[in-house]
Amino acid sequence: MLEKIDTNGPADLDKDTIKKENKILIAKIEALQRILFAEAKHSLLIVLQGVDAAGKDGTVKSILGSINPLGCNVFSFKKPTEEEFGYDFLWRVHKIVPRKGMIHIFNRSHYEDILVPSVEGYYSKELVDRRYDHINNFEALLADHGTTVLKFYLHISKEEQLDRLTERIDNPEKYWKHNDGDWESREKWDAYMKVYETIFEKCNQPEWHIIPADKNWVKVNAIAKIVLQILEALNPKWPKLETEKFD
Repeated sequence: MLEKIDTNGPADLDKDTIKKENKILIAKIEALQRILFAEAKHSLLIVLQGVDAAGKDGTVKSILGSINPLGCNVFSFKKPTEEEFGYDFLWRVHKIVPRKGMIHIFNRSHYEDILVPSVEGYYSKELVDRRYDHINNFEALLADHGTTVLKFYLHISKEEQLDRLTERIDNPEKYWKHNDGDWESREKWDAYMKVYETIFEKCNQPEWHIIPADKNWVKVNAIAKIVLQILEALNPKWPKLETEKFD
C-alpha cells in the first residue's frame, strides 16, 4: 500500500497558496484549542509515526507550536526504562494520555512496541501479535471516555530520508539531530515498511492517515486540515458564567 502512495502529495498544489492556507488553518486550530481547554469536556490525542527524519518534530512545531501551552503536552517515546520494563507495555502510555480539555501529541508512540520488537526479534511473534489487540482495546477505551485519537503516518521516500540524514552530518546546525542508530534502522527499511503495513491493517480503528511528507508545506496542510475538522466536529463551547446565589 505505502509504495503506491506518492510521498510528494498532489502535483497540482501551489506552494505559495498552500502556505497562506496553512496560516489560516493553524489560526483556526489555535482558537478552537482555547475553547476546548476552557470547556474541558473532550480531549485529543495526536499520534505521529514515521521513519527517522520523517518530520515528526517539525510537525509539532509547525501546527501546534504557538497554541496555549497550558492545554497541550508533547511526549516522545524512546527505549523503555528499567522501571517501564517492569510493567505491561502500555503502562507508560496510559499514564500520559490527555485529560479532558487537553491535546497531547505522541512523537512516536505505543506502536513502537510493535515495530521494534517485530523487526529486531526481541519477543516471540505470538506475544507481539497479541499487542495488536491490546492496542485496539486501549484506543477504544480512550474513545469511550471522550478522547479522540488521531493517528498520522508521515510518509517520506527513502531518497528523501537519505537527504535529511545526510544534512544532519553536513550542517552544523543539524548535528544535534544525528544518531548513528538512524542509519542502522535505514538498512532495515523494507522490514519496517512491512510491519507498518500490518499495523495499518490490524489497528485501523480509529483510522490511520497516511500523510505525504517529502514536502513540509504539503505535510502541514494535510495534517492541519484533519485536526481542524476534528476540533470543529467536537464543537467546543465557551463555558457559561457560574454565579453563586445568595438569599
